[in-house]
Amino acid sequence: AWYVPCLASLEILQELCRKENLRCKSIGITNRNLKSYEVEYLCDYKVEEGTEYYLVKWKGWPESSNTWEPQRNLKCPLILQNFLTDKNEYLSRVREGKALKVRNHVKALQPAVADYIVKKAKQRIALQRWKEELNRKKNHKAMILVENTVDLEGPPLDFYYINEYKPAPGINVINGITTGCECADCPAEKCCPKEAGFILAYNKRKKLKIQPGLPIYECNSFCRCGPDCPNRIVQKGTPYTLCIFRTNNGRGWGVKTLQKIKTNSFVMEYVGEVITSEEAERRGQLYDNQGNTYLFDLDYDSDEFTVDAARYGNVSHFVNHSCDPNLQVFNVFIDNLDLRLPRIALFSTRTIKAGEELTFDYQMKGSIDLTSDSADGLSPSRKRIRTVCKCGAVCCRGYLN
Repeated sequence: AWYVPCLASLEILQELCRKENLRCKSIGITNRNLKSYEVEYLCDYKVEEGTEYYLVKWKGWPESSNTWEPQRNLKCPLILQNFLTDKNEYLSRVREGKALKVRNHVKALQPAVADYIVKKAKQRIALQRWKEELNRKKNHKAMILVENTVDLEGPPLDFYYINEYKPAPGINVINGITTGCECADCPAEKCCPKEAGFILAYNKRKKLKIQPGLPIYECNSFCRCGPDCPNRIVQKGTPYTLCIFRTNNGRGWGVKTLQKIKTNSFVMEYVGEVITSEEAERRGQLYDNQGNTYLFDLDYDSDEFTVDAARYGNVSHFVNHSCDPNLQVFNVFIDNLDLRLPRIALFSTRTIKAGEELTFDYQMKGSIDLTSDSADGLSPSRKRIRTVCKCGAVCCRGYLN
C-alpha cells in the first residue's frame, strides 16, 4: 500500500477539531484539553518591568493561540528545564555569550535562539510520537527508544514499521508447511533441525552454537512443543531494549543496545519488502541516483529474491556498517521451508555492553547488497564509485566496497 501524507498542517487540523468539537488523540486533541489549556512547549522569553514571561504553545491549540505568560503561572518544571537546556545548547554551539538583548526597554531573547528552541521542542515532540508509534507496532516485549542529541533531524518521513516480510504482489512467502516435530521435550531425535539434515542451532542456554553459513531450523506452529521450547528463539523477536539514535560523526541514524548482550545471542531480524531480483536491479539504479539503498539479497540457495527495507522495515533498518562488527547474519527457517526465502537473523559475535552501538559488516556473506542511510546509503555491490567507510574500527578497510 502507498501512503499519501495529509496536505493540511497540524495547526489546521487542530483548529478544525476544536471548531467541530472533535477529539483526536493523534494530533493532541483530547477530552483533557479540548476546552482547557496545557503547556506543550515554550517558544520565547522576555523580561518586562522586572517580570519574566514565556511565550507558551498550548497543547492541541494552533500557534496562533500562543500567549505570553508570567513564569509564576507555569506549572511545568520539565518543560522549563528543556527550554533552558535548549537555550544553553544553542549558545554553546554558536559560541555566543549573550542570549538576551534590550528591545524597547524589554529584555528579549535573540530571534535565532528562540527559533532554535522552537525547532528543538517540535523535534522532541515528533520523536516522542515516533517512539510511541514504533512501540505500538512492534510485536515483541522489549522497548524501542529514540534519541537525537546531535542535530534537528526528526523521524524519517517515508518509513513504515513492520514485523515480518512484506511480499510484493505475486510473491508468496508462506511455504504452506503443514507438519512439525512430535517432540515432547525438544530436541529429540526427529526434531526440526535433524529432519532438515542439520544440527540444533542453540545450546542449553539458548545461545547460538553453530558456525556462520549454516542454517537455523526452528520449531514451527505445527510442532507439539510449547512456547518455552529451546528451539524457539528468533520467532519471539528481540528480547533487548534498543535505542535508535543519531550518530555524531555523519553516519545518520544508528542503533544501540540499552542492555548487556552476551555472546552468540539473538538480537534482531532484518525484515522488509520481498521483491524479485529483477525488481531489485531496477530499484537499485533509482536508489543509486538518490544516494541510498537497503537491498539485502536472499542468496542462501539462489538469488531469486531480495529484501528491500527502504520504506518498510524494523529497527534493523537503522543498523550501521562496521569493518569490526558485533553482529553476524544467519539464515533462519521456521514456518517457511522455501530455501529461496530464509528469514535473516542477526546474532551477537561477542559480549556487547549496554550503551554500545550495534553493527554488522555489509560485505559479510548473506549481506553483500545491504546498506544503510547512516553509511551515506551507497550499495557496495551496485556502486562503482568507492565509498569511504566511517566505521572508525582499528581494522577499517577504508571503503565500504
